[in-house]
Amino acid sequence: MRYLEAGSGRPVVWLHAFPLSAEQWLPQFAKVPPGWRFIAPDLRGFRGARGAFEEIALAGITMDDYADDVLALMSHLEIDRAVVAGSSMGGYVAFAILRQAAARVSGLVLVGTRAGADTDEGRAGRDRMLDLVGREGVGAIAREMVPKLLGATTRREQPDLAEALARMIEMNSAGAVAAAIRALKARPDSRPLLPAIQCPTVIVAGDEDAIIPRAEAEAMHAAIPGATLQILPKIGHLPNVEGTGLFSTVLPMWGTGLEAWHQ
Repeated sequence: MRYLEAGSGRPVVWLHAFPLSAEQWLPQFAKVPPGWRFIAPDLRGFRGARGAFEEIALAGITMDDYADDVLALMSHLEIDRAVVAGSSMGGYVAFAILRQAAARVSGLVLVGTRAGADTDEGRAGRDRMLDLVGREGVGAIAREMVPKLLGATTRREQPDLAEALARMIEMNSAGAVAAAIRALKARPDSRPLLPAIQCPTVIVAGDEDAIIPRAEAEAMHAAIPGATLQILPKIGHLPNVEGTGLFSTVLPMWGTGLEAWHQ
């Protein structure tokens, strides 16, 4: 399992969005706060092996399988408990980790994600994307996804980010992307889990997110006891990439609201 690691101290496991990789979190790894240890794995298949081994490893994969992998990595690194931060699909994996091993999650950061399962319309969109990657490959997924991943302000003021995200997506294989689409389509509804979440939780959303509307973040905020909600202005689906400095200011590991997070 490929992963990035930096810093030392209290661990944070960063889980990337679809269809990116651990490199989504490089802006945060560039300046790890003192006393924190950052780990960012590639979810199974992303930037991984290709060919027959990949087909076996990805056959029928689910969000629970991705969660199993992350928990196994934590055990390998001798991490009993960690803050888990998930962006979009990474948030769905974070919910799966909570279902399996809530005691191992000391804090939760949900970024540009939702708790509900796909709607019928959403599942139909997944089917169209599966057809697209099957016919035209990962490059077509990059062309389809990048304009949606970035907010209008980011596309206008940081045009180079689109090219960087496209390159990140194109590093993945069509098999890994297709397997993830199927896992996304089949993921369970995590809304019943929300009232039972007991760890400190921060929910972050961009007000220009074209994929998941802010109402989803507001609904999670209302359902998770004691959660904090941060809506970032002029930001789209990837707050940690589009507004690196602003994103850092709303997270406890950069120095605010640390009391509960140190329990």
